[in-house]
Amino acid sequence: MNRSETCSTAICLVSGGMDSCVTAAIAREEYEDLAFLHISYGQLTEARERKAFNDIADHYGVSERLDVSISYLAKIGGSSLTDADIQVTDADLDSDEIPSSYVPFRNANMLAIATSWAEVTKAKAIYVGAVSEDSSGYPDCRPEFFESFERTIKTGTKPDTNIKIKTPIIHLSKAEIVKKGFELGAPIHLSWSCYRSEDLACGTCDSCALRLRGFERAGHKDPIRYRI
Repeated sequence: MNRSETCSTAICLVSGGMDSCVTAAIAREEYEDLAFLHISYGQLTEARERKAFNDIADHYGVSERLDVSISYLAKIGGSSLTDADIQVTDADLDSDEIPSSYVPFRNANMLAIATSWAEVTKAKAIYVGAVSEDSSGYPDCRPEFFESFERTIKTGTKPDTNIKIKTPIIHLSKAEIVKKGFELGAPIHLSWSCYRSEDLACGTCDSCALRLRGFERAGHKDPIRYRI
């Protein structure tokens, strides 16, 4: 276990989904002290994701938690996750189009909150479970977005602030993320990825489809239950 950062704290953005769950497991390997940040934004499965966040935090014994809302993103709309007038469509994994589930510039809003908390708590890193390689193709999940935002942090914080954005799974496929999660003993059974449902995962939305394909290609059975 790499504990080169034992005297430091890292903030981990935890939505409650599989990617952030595995990212939390990686962060635990690298930092002894973790603080978990959960940000809701008026999404359809807000309550279920919050439960997953707290379950994952309980699993890792993380007591330092911040749960905040940026529900103004729902008022802005433009996404099927927040706008009742836009349907959550079934996945088309062969499409190059950005799906309707994209929440415009959401990650910038979340990173701004994480940076504020990191500056106050003197955390040295912000972990984000963004995936670029085998994902929905959201523009704010690209590596260059996070590289640019890290420069913004350096420019816009106090001179003695040194916060790194860590995206350890950004270049992994979903299958590789699943394998990494099992390797680290991540509590994937506690995670929730579905965009539509809060009881049984629908299995057909973009997030469910990517997750299921990842498990199939990894040769593992997904521990959560689906309608399909």
